Amino acid sequence: MKGFPDTPKLLSQPTRRRPFYLRWRWLTVFLAAGYFLYCLLFSLSPFAHPLPKHTGPYAVGTIDIEAPVSPPRIIDPTLHFRGKKGDLPFELETVLFSVYYPTTYDQAKTCHHKRHTWIPNPLSLRAQGYAKAAHISNWFTDSIFTTAIRALVGSITIPAAVDVPLSSNITSHRIIIFSHGTVASRTDYSHYAGELASRGYVVVVLEHRDGSGPSSPIKRLGQPDKKRLLFDVSEVEREQDGLSPTVESFHQSQLNFRQAEIEEAVRIMKEISVGNSRQVFKQNPYHEGTQLAGWTGRLNTEGMVVAGHSYGATGAMQALKDGPTEARPFVGAIILDPGKQSGPLNTDINVPMLVVHSNSWSSKTSWFYGRAHFDTVKEIVEDNNKRGYLSWFMTSLGTSHPSITDAPLLEPYLLSFTTGATIDVYQGLRQYVHVAEDFLAFLQDGRIDRGLLAEKAEFPQYDEGSGLGMWKPGQGDNQQAWEEQGEWWDWRSYWQIHVSPLGNKEN
Repeated sequence: MKGFPDTPKLLSQPTRRRPFYLRWRWLTVFLAAGYFLYCLLFSLSPFAHPLPKHTGPYAVGTIDIEAPVSPPRIIDPTLHFRGKKGDLPFELETVLFSVYYPTTYDQAKTCHHKRHTWIPNPLSLRAQGYAKAAHISNWFTDSIFTTAIRALVGSITIPAAVDVPLSSNITSHRIIIFSHGTVASRTDYSHYAGELASRGYVVVVLEHRDGSGPSSPIKRLGQPDKKRLLFDVSEVEREQDGLSPTVESFHQSQLNFRQAEIEEAVRIMKEISVGNSRQVFKQNPYHEGTQLAGWTGRLNTEGMVVAGHSYGATGAMQALKDGPTEARPFVGAIILDPGKQSGPLNTDINVPMLVVHSNSWSSKTSWFYGRAHFDTVKEIVEDNNKRGYLSWFMTSLGTSHPSITDAPLLEPYLLSFTTGATIDVYQGLRQYVHVAEDFLAFLQDGRIDRGLLAEKAEFPQYDEGSGLGMWKPGQGDNQQAWEEQGEWWDWRSYWQIHVSPLGNKEN
């Protein structure tokens, strides 16, 4: 295609660049117009889809809890924000998390509280964090991000009843502590957490203040709120010489901070279980937890499960080091897309693990401390099996890195286009939920005769030619069923199992 001819320059008029805000204004208009045109061409709503209802046998309740850490824990005293001596980036003053839990449908109907919004207030603070993550934060772009987020997802609510009683149909509730990924927050995983809650589990989703999340207010009763925005290694300096730490040591400080937040969440859940819920409610600036007294003695606090996605998966693995301990009483772990740039993965693991890669995480070869990341993860799981802790490693076909989050549910067409995911977004998340449900049941009764846990490993390495919907007769055991019921009949259309305690299929 022939390009546009050059425009002759007028020598008498020097070239002037447009002011920054004008250039961004036109770019924003262009992007907005392009997005709305895309929606018009494909008959799509330009606004986010509502989050779907949960599918388990229980209704879902939720509460937000922020609890003070007294005295505050200084995780890395050697670092402070650049140019701000005494302002410590890794001082843990409070811990914030959302709890998703099973309740009855009758109790859910009696809820008089407004549902939690998917982006908590103040929305402008979250927008500022996203703009900073994109390296374009200023008063103008922050305003644009705020307007766009309010228009697209500002009205989205989480379909869970707020501050309703815990279901009495379960005598001892298993607790799952979940750690989110980079540039994410506790609400980004609300549907995954809610689906597990609708199946009888109590899921605690942390809000990390280690600099990896976009933003978070730090609330303390009787004191003005602080705000914690995303920050990176260039924004902190060592006290002794004023230099930035290495990236690896910075990540280690972040992971240590995440571990401390995990430990504080465990502590609060234990306080609730032993009957100290009144104090937890009294200190909660969100004023939720009026029903916590009914949780006394009904939580399995000695057999918790730790889980995480991306950076959170790396943090969850670190929380298993030297465990189980009183502060980290984890008897199992669900590891989703463990980080590729978040530091070395902990290998000191003494509990069963379920490690799940998205399709994009397995298919893209990434070098990780001198070897392929996939091979590093595989070896960790294999070694865990050798030590007698039954563990699995598998790939969810057709999914991408964000598939476990709420984002594809809110914008399924846009996210599929930008991430390359080919699976239906609802089906993709259901697959994650089902395999987690089987693993959690195994931790309860020790049985591995259900779902994917009962299968041997068929793919020592990720097989690009056997992707979503690419089931071949040679892969399965029942060609007639495949021919009669279609290509989606067999689980091999959705999964590749790389490591199983049952060994490889050819063995």
